[in-house]
Order: sequence, then C-alpha cells, then structure tokens
Amino acid sequence: MCWICDFKTPDAPSGPSAHSPWAPRRAFLLAAGAAAATAAASPALAQVDVGKASAMRQLVPAASLESSATKQYAQVLAEARAKGALAPEHYPQVVRLRAIAARLIPYAGQWNPRAKGWQWEVNLIGSKQINAWCMPGGKIAFYTGILDQLKLTDDEVAMVMGHEMAHALREHARERMAKNTATDMGLRLGAQLLGLGQAGDLAAGVGSQLLTLKYSRDDETEADLVGLEIAARAGYNPKASVALWKKMAAANSGNGPPGFLSTHPTGPDRIRQLEANLPKVQGLYEQAKTSG
Repeated sequence: MCWICDFKTPDAPSGPSAHSPWAPRRAFLLAAGAAAATAAASPALAQVDVGKASAMRQLVPAASLESSATKQYAQVLAEARAKGALAPEHYPQVVRLRAIAARLIPYAGQWNPRAKGWQWEVNLIGSKQINAWCMPGGKIAFYTGILDQLKLTDDEVAMVMGHEMAHALREHARERMAKNTATDMGLRLGAQLLGLGQAGDLAAGVGSQLLTLKYSRDDETEADLVGLEIAARAGYNPKASVALWKKMAAANSGNGPPGFLSTHPTGPDRIRQLEANLPKVQGLYEQAKTSG
C-alpha cells in the first residue's frame, strides 16, 4: 500500500482533539518541558570529549543563520505538503518521532546555550531516501525511507536524531559557512589587489560554491559522540549506535549510496570509535533508566 494513501484523512478540526495522543504543537512542548525536570538531575559535565567549537563560526551571526533556516524549513514543508508527502500531526510515526525528540531536547542546552530558546520542530516527509537532518535552530526532518528500509528501533532513531541535533548544537553549518565566507572574502580581496575586477569577483564566487556544506570527518565524529551522549542521557541504549551504523553500512552496500550516506560515510573506524566511547556514557544510560 502506498504510504501517502495512509495520509489521506478527513480535514482535522481547527483545535487539538482532547482524545488525540499527540495534540500538535502544545503537546510536543509540554512533553519536552516535563523531560527537562529529569535532565536537571543528571551529571552536568560532558562525558565525551569533543573539544571546543571553532571560533571561526563567529563570522556568521547565529541569529541570522537560524532565521534563514526557519524560512528554508518552512519552504521544505510547504513543498512536501503540496505533493501530499508531509505526514499529518497524528500519523503514528510522527507521534513516535516527536516523543523521542521530547526526551532528547532537554539535554541539548549544555551543548549550546542558544538551544534553550530554539523553537524545535519535528516532521516526517514521505520519501524512499534514507535521510534525516536538523537545521540550525532545531528544525528536524526525517524521511520515511530511513525508518522503513532500515527498520529502526526507538533506540536507533534516537541515535540518528541525536547525531543530527548535534550538528546543529555544535554549529557545524555555521562554521562551514564562515569558512566559505572567509575564503570568498580572501579571493575577492586578492582579485581587487591584482586588478582582476569583475572576472576576479566571478572566480571568487565560483570558488566559494565549490566548498559545499558537507561536514568534515571531525564534524561527523563530534556529531556521533555528542548525539551518543544526548541519547544515553535520555535513556536510550548507547549500544544502538553500533547497531545503527552496521545497518547503514549494509544499506550502503547496495546500488548507489542513499542520501544520508552520501554525507555520512560509514566504515569500521566509525564503529570502533563509537564502541570505544560506550563505557563513557553507559552510566548515564543506566541512571536514566533507573530514574525513569
């Protein structure tokens, strides 16, 4: 059966139903707020070591980037809605994703103080792509392909979501854009000094476009470890991170890399690094399970 057909439901009433297991926005925020009380009782210091965020990101104002991300996110949702590919609020997988997010979000603030003021959103888009992402400002999207094709458990979903949240919390996109900006500024200045004029400006523009926003190996490692800790604090089994990437590796062995894997390379080194960090977060997971 086409999953989109499952989404074709009667128009919902304007207000949230009292019987709905997930009254849209308000329920999501209330769930995250309730989980914050549990978060306050867990160890404040990070258990994984990822160092300090790059100072270069200061070249790009965080507020401006988050504002742009909000607009782009709205556009993505609008396009998906127009195609009938945006899952409705009460769709079971949306409920599931938002419930997991509500447990993770309270642990985001220690990695980025700005996250405490973010208007987090979680949505599901119908697509065979094995993909998920989180834009600056906490705008999360999952594609049905990653849930259906990999048959992810809740623990594995939490690892994917934590990883993507970590990219936003560590401001990897902001850092990458800052580096692109610095490179572009340097090329433009050089063009002016050499008297290349508009031709130099054009070259500078093309050069900056070659630096895509694909994350570096270091960025991926940071996201793996920060996401691992966030998920463990929220009570999700950290061992699921290893199971997840084994599934990813298996998916990558097919014909052509799925969307997620084109920017998230798999390999034994990645799995070994996760395994090496499991003991650092196991106590957080056990404490969360005990207190939960």
